[in-house]
Amino acid sequence: MVVPVILLVLLLLLLIVSYGVYRFVLYAPLGQQNDPFHLPNGPQYLPKYDEIYRLTKELVDLPCERAYITSQDGLQLAGDWHAGESGHPVHICCHGYRGMGVRDFCGGAQTLLGRGDTVLLIHQRGQGDSQGHTMTFGIREREDVRLWAEYCAKRCPDTPLFLHGISMGAATVLMTSALPLPKAVKGILADCPYDVPKDIITLTAKKSAGPLAGLLWPFLCVGAFLFARGLRFDHVCCHEAVKRTPVPILIIHGEDDRFVPAYMSEPMAAANPARVTRFTFPDAGHGMSYLMDTPRYQKITKDFIESCLK
Repeated sequence: MVVPVILLVLLLLLLIVSYGVYRFVLYAPLGQQNDPFHLPNGPQYLPKYDEIYRLTKELVDLPCERAYITSQDGLQLAGDWHAGESGHPVHICCHGYRGMGVRDFCGGAQTLLGRGDTVLLIHQRGQGDSQGHTMTFGIREREDVRLWAEYCAKRCPDTPLFLHGISMGAATVLMTSALPLPKAVKGILADCPYDVPKDIITLTAKKSAGPLAGLLWPFLCVGAFLFARGLRFDHVCCHEAVKRTPVPILIIHGEDDRFVPAYMSEPMAAANPARVTRFTFPDAGHGMSYLMDTPRYQKITKDFIESCLK
């Protein structure tokens, strides 16, 4: 009788700890993350705080249309459609982990709109006004982006499409690169991506849990499988996707990125040198390359887009 009780207690502990780790890492609760003016703080962001706030407010104040699609697993996904001039490219922008498009692309989107292009700021699953509660570090989001690309190709026939992403969104669009995409997709721009979901999760966990981080990974795998409908981490990474892509890719990374270190985007550049171009920005923190050297960032992205349109 004692052994079954012990086994039951251990099983309950496994479920409780696994659920707790799942909630901490993958769950996307409503709250400050959906406030466009909940800006990051810290020594790398504070000097640019006023500029980030100004650019975010300018983008929030622009009129836009709410667009919707349905994911493969039945979630209603939302996006903000900022219409440009007829015939100009459409840019699908994917924000980062617990982020918002109007905040993560506050400068880049306005640069694209200034070209007369159309910008679609999607709300990743479980965030913003999209349904769901689980973020999957690009594993399921990549299929969402593919569906958004099909939506844009149907809505704007014969119009070039570009996929943009920052942080988790950057990894997402790189993972998407290997999927069957509309022929209209001409290029992919990824700012500060990681390569393997496990690597960024465990690296971040070490900052919070220290030596215990390695012990938590098995519990996350169990929690993801049980509470995120069979989610697994062992079959998707960016460099394998990039190897197979026919789409040109631009990667940008801040050299002083303390959240997703710059070395994490090196495998993607090495995986397909013929398709991937990578630039780094000295002294730039996570997602801060645009603000650290706006003229250079704009020139690099403009040159890439124009080369893809030739």
